Amino acid sequence: MWDRLKDQAKNLQQSRGAQGAGGPGQGRRPGAGGGSKAQLVSMLKSQLTSAKAELKSGAYRDASMAMCALVAAADGHVDPSERQQMESMIVGNDVLQNFPPDQLRQRFNRHVDQLAANFQAGKAEALQEIAKAAKKPAEARAVVQTGIVMAGADGHIEQAEQQVIREACAALGVSPAEFGL
Repeated sequence: MWDRLKDQAKNLQQSRGAQGAGGPGQGRRPGAGGGSKAQLVSMLKSQLTSAKAELKSGAYRDASMAMCALVAAADGHVDPSERQQMESMIVGNDVLQNFPPDQLRQRFNRHVDQLAANFQAGKAEALQEIAKAAKKPAEARAVVQTGIVMAGADGHIEQAEQQVIREACAALGVSPAEFGL
């Protein structure tokens, strides 16, 4: 999966500005080549940073905070240290610095609180918020990339995190296969 994500990231980077020029894993066998999860997350971070100027809409902000909350609560609960760690990553994220930290914290915590109170209802609300970014394909993909970066910050993406990211892809009308999910 990580090799496919790495290939996807390389292809997106190479075809930036020339949409549709190549697909994920083109010219590569699954499992061919290397690359650690940390390198992949770093590559996705770089892609997001290069698109920072384009990612200033309220829809991207709100969808990204809903995505971060879903990733944090993917296993059904968020302990206080996990919430604090995710908040720190959000505030420290280069692209998300387009927005005031208090706006980000408020939106993230609102979703986490909803997920903690009633996971299924909170998840439905978060996915509705995420779906609002579907109007702009570049933002939709950036929301998914943000979720993967946050999920992979610890060097591993859990199955539950992969599942909520796949569900977010569905809400955005983006194929999870683009990201190796």
